[in-house]
Amino acid sequence: MRLQDKVAIVTGGGSGFGEGIAMRFAAEGARLIINDIDEEGGRRVTDAIRESGGEAHFLRGDVGNGSDIERLLAAADERYGRLDVMVNNAGVSHRNKPLLEVDEADFDRVFATNVKSIYWSARHMVPYFRRQGGGAFINIASTAGVRPRPGLVWYNSTKGAVITASKSLAIELAPDRIRVNCINPVAGDTPLLGTFMGSDTPENRARFIASIPLGRLSTPRDIANAALYLASDEAEFITGICLEVDGGRCI
Repeated sequence: MRLQDKVAIVTGGGSGFGEGIAMRFAAEGARLIINDIDEEGGRRVTDAIRESGGEAHFLRGDVGNGSDIERLLAAADERYGRLDVMVNNAGVSHRNKPLLEVDEADFDRVFATNVKSIYWSARHMVPYFRRQGGGAFINIASTAGVRPRPGLVWYNSTKGAVITASKSLAIELAPDRIRVNCINPVAGDTPLLGTFMGSDTPENRARFIASIPLGRLSTPRDIANAALYLASDEAEFITGICLEVDGGRCI
């Protein structure tokens, strides 16, 4: 199995892309700490992994809060004795609307979850990875950071920040054998889709799909397969990339 004996944290693992990543990692032998702010979803995914014979533990937490990220690391170290892969997947968006209609509370929430989480992850995991002799970060950004859509100005901005931060971290941490990579999914059939579109209607779905050359939305398995490669030893010489899993959207 491609992740045998590796330990991974997956934030936002209770639904959508995070659920897909957690399930795929577990199927490939990883032992997991699953985080989500939605306790019901996180426990559901954790139970499903255990029922399939995998190892997983759930911790509820807000990734914009440094102490909650610190707890995730402590749980991995206490339960499994190490951490190999940190997947920063948790993300939120404001509803699709003109930029001046997004209030400060929504702005702060989106930046705390999507960007400040990367800061806290680095603050806590980098010293641990240095002591261990290496590790890997996988940050889930978005095609919105490369080909932004109107109505999502501040969400687009957070994903652009994740992309730049990932590349900057990769070059600074390379001497420590800490790899940092990024995945840019196109819109997927996840709980965030309606927020991106403003409302989930057949017409809006058709409009989104029309912008994707391969003719469909992304799936959690699409993103999970990319994350699996970046987490595996097959990618030991890969750092600083932003892999677009987008059906050709960014061409």
